[in-house]
Amino acid sequence: MLTLAIASTLLSGQTVIAFAPSRISHVQRLHSCPNKSSTGPSTTSLCLGDFFNFGKTKEEDSETPTATASNVEPEGEEYYDEDDPIEKIFGVFFGKKEKAPMGMARFGTERFPEQYPATLDEWAGPVEGDNKEMAVLRPLLKNTNMETRNLRLTYDANKDGWDPSVFHSKVDKQGGAVVFCTTRAGIKCGGYNPKGWVGYGEARGSIAAFLFVLGGKFADVSTGAPGIKLRKVGGPGLAQMDMPETGPQFSPDALVILMDESNPRMARSKLGSYYERLPDGTNSLFGKDANVQLKELKVYHGVYAEGEYIPFTDAEPFALY
Repeated sequence: MLTLAIASTLLSGQTVIAFAPSRISHVQRLHSCPNKSSTGPSTTSLCLGDFFNFGKTKEEDSETPTATASNVEPEGEEYYDEDDPIEKIFGVFFGKKEKAPMGMARFGTERFPEQYPATLDEWAGPVEGDNKEMAVLRPLLKNTNMETRNLRLTYDANKDGWDPSVFHSKVDKQGGAVVFCTTRAGIKCGGYNPKGWVGYGEARGSIAAFLFVLGGKFADVSTGAPGIKLRKVGGPGLAQMDMPETGPQFSPDALVILMDESNPRMARSKLGSYYERLPDGTNSLFGKDANVQLKELKVYHGVYAEGEYIPFTDAEPFALY
């Protein structure tokens, strides 16, 4: 703390007014801190709170309630540890940082997991009710809004048709979803779309979106990894191209399934611009092939109770996350 000392000598006698160092703390008195000496020049030490007591008599000042630990830090209140020096400085003036200021929970991965990039080294645990295929996909959903939510199959191209209008009739306004593909060569891959689709012809951004490849050299039984996840790069923008005339598109080129009438099962992939490349630098989800034919295409959504709020079911013209 800075110390300001002001001395003044008056004709009527020497009087020294000193503004002594004051540790402004929510656990100390904030107004009076007398420090008088019986000999020599009369000295009065003023703390910060004394600025608000000028003109008051001692009786009036004694009636002013003091700020103590009992009324500044209510018993049972939760606070963060102040390890950061900057936070300590602010804490001197404003008190300790509360976990829930004014009853509002703070921002964090537990409360808002999809405001952060996908986690790569943690895997979600099993959820009761998952079938065999859902159980394979479940570990990928760690730190997403669907981590513990039951899943339901909303679109199966082999049953519902390889058609973009049918695709959107099944998936639009259902919230976040997992796209799961199997190529004719047997590669199992896909992506997580946190914002889902609405079919309005817009680009939907999300830093939590990711692509994945299951099995093979990317699976690790010792860690529980079913495969590898590839994060969104370059910010959240263009994570998903939500076009009513096409099937799912993760960015303009990372995983594109147009469902063109002349070749509805074709999928193409080019990694690096919007999603990470594979660890060996390969720039396609399909390995050495940029274009493949799909054998299966499925979409899974979360299960919501009747009347429960489903997020991201409308346009997002100004979304930056």
